Amino acid sequence: MLLRGEEYENKFIIVLGVLIFCTCCGVAFHHFENYEEFYYTKVDNTKIKKLSSSDAYNMKYEYELDCYNQNGKKKKYKFKTSRELREGAYLSLLVRFTGVNKWQEAKYDEIPKDAQKKLK
Repeated sequence: MLLRGEEYENKFIIVLGVLIFCTCCGVAFHHFENYEEFYYTKVDNTKIKKLSSSDAYNMKYEYELDCYNQNGKKKKYKFKTSRELREGAYLSLLVRFTGVNKWQEAKYDEIPKDAQKKLK
């Protein structure tokens, strides 16, 4: 049988554990929702895959390219397009936690210097 003080101590530990867990979940959710980084790449049409069926957004092609962030850190990303992209074009990719969210063509001069070195 627990004494009255021990009952409150056990309840306090449980409540504290739940609060810590909820705080950690909130911080993780905030990070995942707000994480975004730009990566840069150069279109290589030998790395394109034609998809067998287009999805609701009419995406017919999938690229898997080596991409570089502003510091020159390399990462491979996949993204879908509705058309074949111009060979050799430079792209700016907005990457979120779930992967490439948006992409757009970029001028070479708009790409950070460390990424430019990797894309030559």
